[in-house]
Amino acid sequence: MSTDLAIFAATSGHSGVDRVLRNLVPAIARLGVTVDVLGIEGHGPRFEQLPEGARHLPLGAHHVNSAIPALVRYLRRERPQAMLSDKDRVNRAALLARALARVPTRVGLRQGTTVSINLASRGAMDRWVQTRSMRWFYPAADALLVPSAGAADDLAAFARLPRERIHVVPSPILTDALQARAAELLDHPWFAEGAPPVILGVGELSERKDFATLLRAFALVRAARPCRLMILGEGRRRGELERFAAELGVAEDVALPGFVANPYPYMARAAVFALCSRWEGMPVVLIEALALGAPSVACDCPSGPREVLAGGTVGPLVPVGDVAALADGLCRQLDQPVPAAQSRAAVAGYSDSASARAYLAALGFKAFQ
Repeated sequence: MSTDLAIFAATSGHSGVDRVLRNLVPAIARLGVTVDVLGIEGHGPRFEQLPEGARHLPLGAHHVNSAIPALVRYLRRERPQAMLSDKDRVNRAALLARALARVPTRVGLRQGTTVSINLASRGAMDRWVQTRSMRWFYPAADALLVPSAGAADDLAAFARLPRERIHVVPSPILTDALQARAAELLDHPWFAEGAPPVILGVGELSERKDFATLLRAFALVRAARPCRLMILGEGRRRGELERFAAELGVAEDVALPGFVANPYPYMARAAVFALCSRWEGMPVVLIEALALGAPSVACDCPSGPREVLAGGTVGPLVPVGDVAALADGLCRQLDQPVPAAQSRAAVAGYSDSASARAYLAALGFKAFQ
C-alpha cells in the first residue's frame, strides 16, 4: 500500500509516549490515512494489533543512529507525505535521513516534555549537545508539535524558534477502550469494600517522577488517618524508594507492584490520584485518572498540570517538592473529593479522534486543516 504517514520513534515500551502512539495510530488509520510505524529493535512503541491501514516495519537496527541508512532507503522507496518523530535524538535522525534521501516528505518533530527542565538534570556535555542540535536542526522541520502551551513557550525560548511555528496538539488519551479496560476485574485486597482508602501514583520510578516527595507526604497523611499508598511502575529508584518507605515507618502501607499492563482499574478505584513530577510535557496519567473520575492532586510543574486541572479548580495544584502542601492536598481530596463528573468534564477535549485530526492538520494534511 502507498503510505501517507510514517511514524519514527524509539521508546521504552511502557512510557507515556508509548500510550500516546498506541492511541494515535489507530485513530489516524480510522480517518483513512495510511500509517507505517518504523521500529528499532529492543524499543517501542509496541502494538498488540495494528488496524487496517497501518503496518509495523522494523528497520533492522538496534540504535537510532544505526537506523538512519535503513530510514533513508525507506523514505526513497515509500515517499510518505509526512513523517512524525518523537524525542530529540530521533528527531535529529529523522531530519538527517530526509536530507540524505532528498525526498519532499514533510517532517514533524514531537517534543513531549518541557525541554529546559528536562535538560537541567543532564550532564554539561549532554546539555551542550542537545541545545546546539535543537537550535541547529529544528528550524529545518516542517512542523513542531508539543502537548501543552507551557511546553510550546519553553521550546520556543530554548530552541530560539518563532512561537507561531509550534503547534499545541492535544494528546490522544480518551479512547473507547479506556473505560472498558477500567471496568475489568481488580482482584486486590487493598481495593476490597471497607478497606482503607488508597492513594495512587503511576509512572517510572525515576527522579523526574519524584515519588520520594509522595512518600514523604503520604507519611504525614498516614500519621493522621488510615490510608495506603500504591505506586505502579518500574525503574532504577525502586530500591531507594523501598528503603525510604521503611525509614519513614510506612512500609506496611506502601506497595510497589511494578509495571502493570492495565493500570486503569486501579485508577478508577483509587481514593486519590497523585502526580508529583518535577517536569512533564503533558501528564498522560493525570488525564487518564481524571477521565476515570479519580479525585486528583498534582504538583504545579512545567508543563501541563495547571492546564489540565484548570488552574486548580479541578483538583489541588501544589508547588513542586512541597511535602506539606502535597499532604494537605491529599487530605482535602480524601475529605471532600471533587465529583467524578467534574473530573471527567475537565479532560473531555483529549479524545483520540480530536487528537488525530489535530496531528494531521499540523503535519500539513490539507483535508484536516
